[in-house]
Amino acid sequence: MGRVAYFIRSTEAGYESIRPTSGTAVWRTPQESPAPEPLTAVTTPGLTAPVWRTRRSAAVAGIVFAVLLLVAMTLIRLALSDADPASLRANAARRDQIRLGLNLVPFAGIAFLWFIGVVRDQIGAVEDRLFSSVFLGSGLLFVAMMFVGAVNAASLVTLLDRPRTDIEIWLFGREFAQSVISVYAMRMAAVFTLSVSTLGLRVKAFPRWVCFAGYAAALVLLVSAGEHKWTQLVFPLWVLLLSIVILLTKPQRHSEPEGLHT
Repeated sequence: MGRVAYFIRSTEAGYESIRPTSGTAVWRTPQESPAPEPLTAVTTPGLTAPVWRTRRSAAVAGIVFAVLLLVAMTLIRLALSDADPASLRANAARRDQIRLGLNLVPFAGIAFLWFIGVVRDQIGAVEDRLFSSVFLGSGLLFVAMMFVGAVNAASLVTLLDRPRTDIEIWLFGREFAQSVISVYAMRMAAVFTLSVSTLGLRVKAFPRWVCFAGYAAALVLLVSAGEHKWTQLVFPLWVLLLSIVILLTKPQRHSEPEGLHT
């Protein structure tokens, strides 16, 4: 029956030692050592079907997100035109309208996450690590804050269904939800818009005027979103515009932007 020998490779003082686990070591100079075999790339099949990774998929996800968020925000803003909790308690139709808008938020978040993933996949090898990290991080924070604000708002609506509601607690919850969405989530939306517009300019993923429109939308979100609530609709409107442009235009041939991976 044959014996199986195991070898340990080590280097010392410019020499290479190929030593069996038992026996005498054999010393070779680096020139005498056999040339290493070239490495070959091993490719694995993608886990996602190609149809879900195309520009059309990104456009559809962006359109779904924009439409759902526009409808949700409009329904909630119209129902909350009078922020008096007593009037909301007396009007069940307005509470149902708020619930309908809040129920659309999770689906908008799912579509937005898919939009982020497909856009990153489309950028591919020319991805700028700096802006892509900001792009991904701000997008995830935006979705997280929208979910937190929606959960808090749903809890406030539930409080109004009870016979006795502590007004101070209700007002505190309302201010918390408005701060999370109007101040923090919208600022993250502005950073997301800035990073996507910058990436679009660098890799020529979409027309320049869309990028400049993104800069303008980000400026509005940074400056006015906290004070003027209806200006928050600028973000889903810009995503809707971007998605329609992606859907209707062909990708431009682009080279690796100057300054990347240096």
